[in-house]
Amino acid sequence: MTHPGEQFYPEGVHWDDEIIQGTVPGLLSEAAQKFGSRTVIEFRDRPISYTGLEGMVEVAASAFMRAGLGKGASVALFLGNTPDHPVNFFGALKAGARVAHLSPLDGEIALSHKLSDSGSRVLVTSNLAALLVTALKFLEKGLIDRLIVCEDDHWGSVGTKQMPLPDDPAVITFKKFVDGATPPAQWPALSPDDVALLQYTGGTTGLPKGAMLSHGNLTSAVSIYDVWGKPGRARRGDVIERVICVLPLFHIYALTVVLLSSIRRGNLISLHQRFDAETVMRDIEVKRATYFPGVPTMWIAIAALPDLDKRDFSSLHVAGSGGAPLPVEVAKVLQQRVGMKLRSGWGMTETCSPGTAHCDTEPEKPGSIGMMLPGIELDVVALDDPTKVLGVGEVGEIRIQGPNVTKGYWNKPKETAESFVGDRFLTGDIGYMDADGFFFLVDRKKDMIISGGFNVYPQMIEQAIYTHPSVHEVIVIGIPDDYRGEAAKAYIKLREGAQPVSIDELRAFLTGKVGKHELPAAVEFVAELPRTPVGKLSRYELRNQTSSQPTLPTQPIATGGRS
Repeated sequence: MTHPGEQFYPEGVHWDDEIIQGTVPGLLSEAAQKFGSRTVIEFRDRPISYTGLEGMVEVAASAFMRAGLGKGASVALFLGNTPDHPVNFFGALKAGARVAHLSPLDGEIALSHKLSDSGSRVLVTSNLAALLVTALKFLEKGLIDRLIVCEDDHWGSVGTKQMPLPDDPAVITFKKFVDGATPPAQWPALSPDDVALLQYTGGTTGLPKGAMLSHGNLTSAVSIYDVWGKPGRARRGDVIERVICVLPLFHIYALTVVLLSSIRRGNLISLHQRFDAETVMRDIEVKRATYFPGVPTMWIAIAALPDLDKRDFSSLHVAGSGGAPLPVEVAKVLQQRVGMKLRSGWGMTETCSPGTAHCDTEPEKPGSIGMMLPGIELDVVALDDPTKVLGVGEVGEIRIQGPNVTKGYWNKPKETAESFVGDRFLTGDIGYMDADGFFFLVDRKKDMIISGGFNVYPQMIEQAIYTHPSVHEVIVIGIPDDYRGEAAKAYIKLREGAQPVSIDELRAFLTGKVGKHELPAAVEFVAELPRTPVGKLSRYELRNQTSSQPTLPTQPIATGGRS
């Protein structure tokens, strides 16, 4: 049986190819045995070898076990992009504990909830001021019993602002925490079914939920990408890829696509604490990086470089965009000006990242998120009946099934039950599948605007607005409207030097590009648009900022089919 889209798979790749499951510490141990002295992480221009990383992980794991943080325990990581993250991530898992990721860019309310919900009484953080100040508050509130503090200058000083530790027996440096720890006679036995990670969703409605990601889920995700990428790696030969990591390791995209996948393949991870367009370009042009996975906002920044035409991208074998839909216009700019074909796949926290992808031999499908990856099944169901499977071209909610898909949410049986139809997970994404088996996203179910009885999808309007030459970034949300109930409003950040346009001028520009019922009723120009902790433009945050706005009075506008 051929699955939709399988006819366009890379040569030699099949939907039913074997997807291997194992444990996350096992993945690192196998890589250390295989790649030995090869560099796995380069941070601040300093290399760490595969065996070096494995040694650090074993010391950390021994210390976690000595502290009673083994099977059944949760360890929270409140860390940015430094080697402290993989050392403690793999270390806690090797000790048998499960990890709860905390985002350094979250607010106190969300962080406090994640700590309490995960049951983590121990927090690992850094002495960087931006992290330690917040971490100490959790200790003061009684949310944690122990704070382990990694010292940032251990990896070389670059002028980062570090804080001294308070004189408190509950606070200990990582160096002291691991001092004298010795490996056990035998490491805890781990199963692919054990929960490895509580990865909290973005919390677009209410408080974040912790997706329970097992060792099997995470290693399946790596295996799926491994199967998909084999033909490309075979073409490139025995080359060690240099992978740029500016995506945050506490996010599932970077964790799976960069950290775990790179380790499985023996690649070098060029690790950076934050995204900076010029730093990334130095990695590409000077250090000859071969792979750069980013999110759309990063690619928007690169596409906006004034000297883009003169930059050298020739070292890149692979350039990917994920985490959010990539504006079609941005992809066009990169292809036209630097010859880079950039496509956007799709995945979720709950799928450990994999869902859909593209390959070089597929037909051109602008705006498509690609076809379902090996081992993964996608279908589209009615918005009002998630058991009713829709046909080709019909718009509904996307469901997913696969070995990489979470079994549910931590301590949330009701939300778990509501998210599944049998063994298929309801993604909350609205889209459709075409006759060739390629999927297209229309929007998030929760972002849909109902205007005058019509379903209006903000992402479709945003894609059209991005074609305007003055627009740098845009978010469209629904606002109250006396006549239609809701109407679309566009919040636009202009390109440097560009002038605002009136709502009438914007509507005239969009006429024919979107339906009459989709034309924005209002526009506002802003200096900056809100972002999520991983850099994605955030409708949720924008809605929060604008929730106090008065109802928009507008004149009736004729609504009809697409023009």
